[in-house]
Amino acid sequence: MSTYVWSYLAEYENEREDILDAVDTVFRSGQLILGPSVAGFEEEFAAYHGLRHGVGVDNGTNAVKLGLEALGVGPGDEVITVSNTAAPTVIAIDGAGAKPVFVDVREEDFLIDTAQVAAAITPRTKALLPVHLYGQCVDFAPLRALADEHGLKILEDCAQSHGARHHGRLAGTLGDAAAFSFYPTKVLGAYGDAGAVVTSDDEIDQNLRRLRYYGMEKVYYVVQTPGHNSRLDEVQAEILRRKLRRLDAYIAGRQAVARRYEEALGDLTGPGGLLLPSTTPGNEHVYYVYVVRHPERDRIIERLRSYGIALNISYPWPVHTMTGFSHLGYQAGSLPVTERLAKEIFSLPMYPALSEELQDKVIAALREVLSTL
Repeated sequence: MSTYVWSYLAEYENEREDILDAVDTVFRSGQLILGPSVAGFEEEFAAYHGLRHGVGVDNGTNAVKLGLEALGVGPGDEVITVSNTAAPTVIAIDGAGAKPVFVDVREEDFLIDTAQVAAAITPRTKALLPVHLYGQCVDFAPLRALADEHGLKILEDCAQSHGARHHGRLAGTLGDAAAFSFYPTKVLGAYGDAGAVVTSDDEIDQNLRRLRYYGMEKVYYVVQTPGHNSRLDEVQAEILRRKLRRLDAYIAGRQAVARRYEEALGDLTGPGGLLLPSTTPGNEHVYYVYVVRHPERDRIIERLRSYGIALNISYPWPVHTMTGFSHLGYQAGSLPVTERLAKEIFSLPMYPALSEELQDKVIAALREVLSTL
């Protein structure tokens, strides 16, 4: 395995004492399920966003699924989103019983093309699910206007945008509710699976708390409406409470890594060359991943392997092309920008603990490979 592949181990060494103390705190509390750590993290995560409610769940996929269900999305409904995303976004829509409807993304930032959303709205459309991909927010004002015009709900997928800002507002504060993943690689990552939904709507909050706990509400063992077993684990919640205090520092570290890439690779950009990430005006990018683009992507990745560098592609297969979603009826060429990006994008190593030495090795190898194409 390449030494340049992300690993939690460097971060763990830096934070080991605090992480182990978090685990010990939970084990000594005598409460392992929906105890003080979950309640504390929910309150603090909501407060970070200036919202009234946070509801911890077991993973990011279920954060999206339960978020949709809490908004009233169900069988027979349609949810508009993108195919240039991690499959769990769409799996969650399917899990809620709704039909995913895809629109294409923009060339400049790989985010949902809001100009195409209106044409995708039908009488069955119930919600919009914008994905704040790679670390920055979608152009939100057009979506809000469409939602208000057509009476639609908006659930933000913030799995890759913890702490990102759009015209000064945090990702997760723009829609009716927002779903977060705390998978270990995320900007705010747990040491296992974890997720949350935030909102300031009291009814949505009540729905979420019932849905994550079998459908039970005030009286345990009495199901109000069928729900799920999707509770956030106490240990993960306590770890996330500690790490939330360092979230802004994590973001600053990622932004510093991004600046070094831009300074070192900026002279290689241009038509037919390497394209670096573009930050949309009004956005503050947190660089969950550092996605670049080149028409010779596959050759570049293959040659970098000889340097011991293994790079990731986010994402090589658009969701609408996967056999698991063939029933939706999308044909090759139906989302041309999304399909073209899938053949050209790849990610350079990006995490706060990435040393300058390792980053420089990646930069030097990439420059050498590009010079030989």
